[in-house]
Amino acid sequence: MRIEADCIGKLAVPDDALYGIHTLRAVHNFPISTELMHPLIIQSLVQIKKAAASVNAASGTLSADKAHAIIAACNQLLLGRYTDNFIVPAIQGGAGTSANMNVNEVVANLAHRLMPAVAVHPNDDVNQSQSTNDTFPTAGKMALCMQLPGLLTALSRLVQTLLVKSQRYQDAIKVGRTQLEDAVPTTYGRTFHAYYQLFKRDLARVRQAGEHLRIVNLGGTAIGTGINATRTYQQQILVKLNQNTDLGLVAAPDLIDATQNCDLFVEFSAAMKTLAVDLSKFSNDLRLLASGPQAGFGELNLPAQQAGSSIMPGKINPVIPEVVNQVAFEVIGHDTTVTMAAEAGQLELNAFEPIMLRALLASEQHLQRALETLVDHCVRQLTVNRQRCADQVAHSAITATVLAPYLGYETTTALIKEALATDQAIPELLHRRQLLSDELVDQLFSPVGLMQPRQEDMTRSRIVAKS
Repeated sequence: MRIEADCIGKLAVPDDALYGIHTLRAVHNFPISTELMHPLIIQSLVQIKKAAASVNAASGTLSADKAHAIIAACNQLLLGRYTDNFIVPAIQGGAGTSANMNVNEVVANLAHRLMPAVAVHPNDDVNQSQSTNDTFPTAGKMALCMQLPGLLTALSRLVQTLLVKSQRYQDAIKVGRTQLEDAVPTTYGRTFHAYYQLFKRDLARVRQAGEHLRIVNLGGTAIGTGINATRTYQQQILVKLNQNTDLGLVAAPDLIDATQNCDLFVEFSAAMKTLAVDLSKFSNDLRLLASGPQAGFGELNLPAQQAGSSIMPGKINPVIPEVVNQVAFEVIGHDTTVTMAAEAGQLELNAFEPIMLRALLASEQHLQRALETLVDHCVRQLTVNRQRCADQVAHSAITATVLAPYLGYETTTALIKEALATDQAIPELLHRRQLLSDELVDQLFSPVGLMQPRQEDMTRSRIVAKS
């Protein structure tokens, strides 16, 4: 063991550990869960330290040998080595200081291990020109940006798959439903196209909110004023960081604003929450439309993925939509966490970014995986039971809605009641009672007549009035 000291006192640190006393303080103080700080945040902090060492050396505030040692240590860490030294909890007080210091200590000690003749200090050298208050939120945004392409790709696949389904089933007529009661007919082509439009909007929302995450406060240091950072550092740090990461980060126009306000996190969370709401509604519809097979709607055939019961042989459950529902519930909860954490910020800093970033990164990752399994194991393979849908349309009295402009609301209502009471189809009643011409009845109850806007030439003058 080695003894290290800080402003609180002294602690024994394992002699072979690259982390130090500040890291151990966090482990002792925040025993909330076993979840550690997200690896992408750690990776992003390392990238910041590497870029900062290069820029600080160029500005003359850090010696060349120290910069070389820091960069060499960062390169080792970026290769995935020594990851067992990043041990701070994901949920932590201190606005991310523990995560930042964990990285500072590991980089400093590894730099000295790689170049024993060079003494590198975690604060004075590795953290030079920086503060947790600009490095940690920047690292969090970098992590979110790194995960974002996967989410966008998965969502794009769902959008494209739904468009293909809409084209395949454009002529598959079905009964529409409002409030779970029969409504006027439509087609599964139109149904799938509506879902396509819904998720196309989600794709645009998530993409736009994700672009705003590239706006960072790096260079603002403690509260955005840039204290202890040189002009050269402020002008060059993002240039160097973008060269190393290709993330396209841009400096916020007001670093004080960007340091204390977390509205961009709220915006991104809201976009993901909206996607989650839409995915849950879509999953609900899939489960309902595929319910049965005998006693339910039975309109959709979802692919069988696993046995659905330990007691009922042959039972198959809609497990893929069910898991998507649960991810949606989680994401909606995460959005509440982000909302409350952003609202709780005070004055020049928000101390609750650790819980925000934990929630956002989990939502982003889980939504991506939920979308992938939804497309691959459900939507691509589902089929429409065309015959069942057509039979339901043929026996649905609500199709008589097309008669209202010709016979009036009350007469049409009476016809519907009679059809239901006598188990007769509406067209049969009309032909038998000669309330309308046979030609008009056939036109009105054809698939086109049931789903298209009423033709202007199909007027009341064509009605054969019968008492």
